[in-house]
Amino acid sequence: MVIFRLFGLVAICIALALVGGCDKTPPNQLQQVKANDRLKVGTLVGPATYYQGPTEEEGFEFELAGAFAQELGVKLEIIPFFNLEKLFESLEQGQIDVIASGISYHSSRAKTFRFGPYYREISQKLVYKQGKSRPRHYGQLEAPVTVLANSHHLLSLQEAKIGNPNLNWQTTTLLDQEELLLGILNEEIEYTIVDSHSLALFRRYHPNLSIAFSVTQSDPIAWVMKRHADDSLYALLMPFFAKVQYSGQLAALEEKYFGHVTRFNYVNTVAFVEASKQTLPKYAEWFKTYSKQYNIDWRLLAALSYQESMWNPRAKSPTGVRGIMMLTQSTAKSVGVKHRLKPEQNIRGGARYLANLISRVPDEITNPDRTWLALAAYNVGMGHVRDALKLTAQQGGDPNSWADVKKRLPLLTKKRYYRSTRYGYARGDVAVHYVDNIRRYFDALVWLDENGALPFSSGE
Repeated sequence: MVIFRLFGLVAICIALALVGGCDKTPPNQLQQVKANDRLKVGTLVGPATYYQGPTEEEGFEFELAGAFAQELGVKLEIIPFFNLEKLFESLEQGQIDVIASGISYHSSRAKTFRFGPYYREISQKLVYKQGKSRPRHYGQLEAPVTVLANSHHLLSLQEAKIGNPNLNWQTTTLLDQEELLLGILNEEIEYTIVDSHSLALFRRYHPNLSIAFSVTQSDPIAWVMKRHADDSLYALLMPFFAKVQYSGQLAALEEKYFGHVTRFNYVNTVAFVEASKQTLPKYAEWFKTYSKQYNIDWRLLAALSYQESMWNPRAKSPTGVRGIMMLTQSTAKSVGVKHRLKPEQNIRGGARYLANLISRVPDEITNPDRTWLALAAYNVGMGHVRDALKLTAQQGGDPNSWADVKKRLPLLTKKRYYRSTRYGYARGDVAVHYVDNIRRYFDALVWLDENGALPFSSGE
C-alpha cells in the first residue's frame, strides 16, 4: 500500500511536471510577468503621468511604461489610481509590478520600497492665488497647507516643521493634484504644494496660480517597486533606462510632454485665456470649417493664428505679411486668397497653407513631430527646416524627431553651420520659440474646450 501510494504520488508529480506544475521553486517576478503576458503598472491619473486623450491613452509615464513592456515582450496594463495610499498599498500587496508616477526619492520611502534609476528631476513649489499676499517662507503662511496624503509634499512639510514648529497642514485622499490647484483658484484652500512640471502644465490655462517659494530645488524621480529579494524584474530597470536615455527616446518624451512649457509669462497667458473667451468666438466657426476641410485640429489652427496675429484680422508686420493668419502676398496668391484682410479668406488660406506644409514634411516623420516641423516651416520656411533636418542627421541626431531637430534649428543663425546649407541663414531660434508658443496655446485651447470653458465649446 505504501509502495502504491508512493508510485501514485510519483505519477501525479510526473503528470504535473508535463504541464509545468511539479517545479517546487515558485516563479520569480519576471517569469510571472512573462507568463501572464502583461506588465501591471500603477500610476496616478494626471496630465504629467497618464490620462485619456481625445482618441487614446496618453501621458509621459504611460509611454515610458509602454516602452518597458515592449522591451520585455509583454503587453502593458496601466492601472490608474486617484490617491497615493491605494497606489502604494497595491504595490505592497503585489497587485501591480511597478509604480510609474513621477515619484520622488525619499529616504523614508526607501526603507519600504525600492527605487529604480533616476530619470528626471523636479522641484516642489508652494503655490497660492495671484493677487493675494505672497508668503516668502513658512513663517509667513496665514493658513494650513493642503497636500495629498502620503505624498512627498507631506514628507517635505514634516521635515520643514523641525525648523518651523508653527507650520500646519492638512491632507486629503478625496482630491487629486489638479483639484487642489482648482481649490486654490476657487479660494477654497489657501496653499498647496505641487511638482514643478505639473504646475507648468496647469498654468497653461490657469495663469492665476503663483509660486510663493520653492520647497525643494532638485528632487530625483524614479519608478518604485516592492522591496523583496527577487531582483529579476528590478535588475532590468537600469539597462532599460540607460537604453532610452542613450537612444534619445527619453529626451523625445520629455520634449513631447514638457518641452514647450518651461517658459511661463503671466501677462501673455492671462491675455490669451481672456482672448479665447472674448475674441475667438468671432472666428471659431471659420477655424472649425476650414480645419475640417483640410484635416487639421481647429484648435491648432486657432493657436497658430493667435501666435501670428493675436486674432487680429487687420494685423500687419513690417515685412508686409497681413491678416489673421499673417500671409505674405505670394503665399496668399498661391492658396487663393484675394483679400488678406478678410478673416474668412485668410483663415481658409492659412489652413490650406499649413496642410500643404504638413504634406511636404518627409513621409517617414510621424505625428506629432510632423506637425511641429510644419509649424516651424510656417515661420521660417520649409527650405530652412529641411536644412535643419540634414544638419541633425549630420550631427548624429534623429531627423525624424522634433526633439532633435529643435536643437539644431538655432544653429542656422551661426555662419559656421548655415554656410554649408542650401538655404543659408535663418532665425531658427525664433522658429523654436514660435512652435513652443503655439503648442502652449493649443494645449490651453484643448483644455478650455473640453472643459466647457469656451463660450461655444461642448465641454465634452
